[in-house]
Amino acid sequence: MFAPLNNLLYQVLLFFYHLFGGNLGLPIIAITLLTKIILIPLVVPSMKSAKKMQELKPALDKLKNKYKDKAELQKAQMALYKEKGINPAAGCLPQIVQIVILISLYQVFINFIKQPSIGGIMVNPHFLYLDLTKPDSTYIMPVLAGVSQFIFSLMMQAGVESHVQNPKKKVEKKKEEGSLEMATSMQQQMLYMMPLMTVVISLKFQSGLVLYWVISTVFSVIQQYYFSGLGGLKPVLLKLKIIKQ
Repeated sequence: MFAPLNNLLYQVLLFFYHLFGGNLGLPIIAITLLTKIILIPLVVPSMKSAKKMQELKPALDKLKNKYKDKAELQKAQMALYKEKGINPAAGCLPQIVQIVILISLYQVFINFIKQPSIGGIMVNPHFLYLDLTKPDSTYIMPVLAGVSQFIFSLMMQAGVESHVQNPKKKVEKKKEEGSLEMATSMQQQMLYMMPLMTVVISLKFQSGLVLYWVISTVFSVIQQYYFSGLGGLKPVLLKLKIIKQ
């Protein structure tokens, strides 16, 4: 199923490999940035839709308080989405595409970095301090992967924390916390689980794959900041006094 995409990505990686004279690190960075740039047309509508959903949160909470019947609530929510021009499913396609590309890149990288020479050029597995064909024994890259994932996860939580923590009245706060309790709990679990899982997986992966993951996540952080701002990262930076209100 992945054969055509694998072949395409392999040829692109091979092009960058020859372009950079047999160094593995720069081609990995180049193909990572290239795939992220190509996906921008798919990702941007999803990010804009997510931002609109965050801005619509108070209105959605009012609907939850107004309609106790689930069918009526869903009908009212869909009417509100239609009125505001929001497609709740807009974020699915980019995520699916990115997962497919990630799986394909993983297969391509594994085959690529195992070869002693490519097109007559000896493979140079070293980039900075890394041997890209082996796991990072210093743990620097796995930690970077986890930290960047944590920052991105925080930014994706835009609006939730501030919306819960800044109610106008105590009664409203209880209602809001009740309606968002499950969603907030799940988000908090994922906030810490995803970076932790990233670190654990990165400890076993070849450094070339972890380099791809770090560059990809850093690109996503920059992209998220450009379209949605600091999001859930802002309260943390304010608390640490890194930025001012």
